[in-house]
Amino acid sequence: MGARPVGLGHHRYEWLHVTAFLQPTSGEAVWYLSTGLSKPLFEALLAAFARQTGAGRRRSIVLVLDNAGWHGPEGLAIPDGISLVFLPPYSPELQPAERLWPLVDEPIVNRHLATLAELEAIVAERCRRLDAAAIRPHTDFHWWPRPTKPN
Repeated sequence: MGARPVGLGHHRYEWLHVTAFLQPTSGEAVWYLSTGLSKPLFEALLAAFARQTGAGRRRSIVLVLDNAGWHGPEGLAIPDGISLVFLPPYSPELQPAERLWPLVDEPIVNRHLATLAELEAIVAERCRRLDAAAIRPHTDFHWWPRPTKPN
């Protein structure tokens, strides 16, 4: 792999990133909001997700990920009970979580928000209100493998 060129820039925006761990056939989702993305942050999110869902010796969870740089397994501490499977490059249509973003964006479309805190409050409330019944029709692909045991 090559190296990215170094370019100086003036960052004019603040960013809010939404990370979702999704069980596509049930529509259950675990949400995290952050102001940045990095491998150490992703590692911390994986650990928090594993704790929250009880992943470990008695429960195994397979996460399907795209090939974003911070998802890469090199140097990434993966918690017990979590297995990572990577989609082919440039195939977002295969990732059920990609269908979440229009749902998350609904309350902020065509709006100007003055602060990042205001945006975070609206998005956090939206994530809390998105229940499995609203998510499932968007993510339950007919070809997606079914869980072997109920959640």
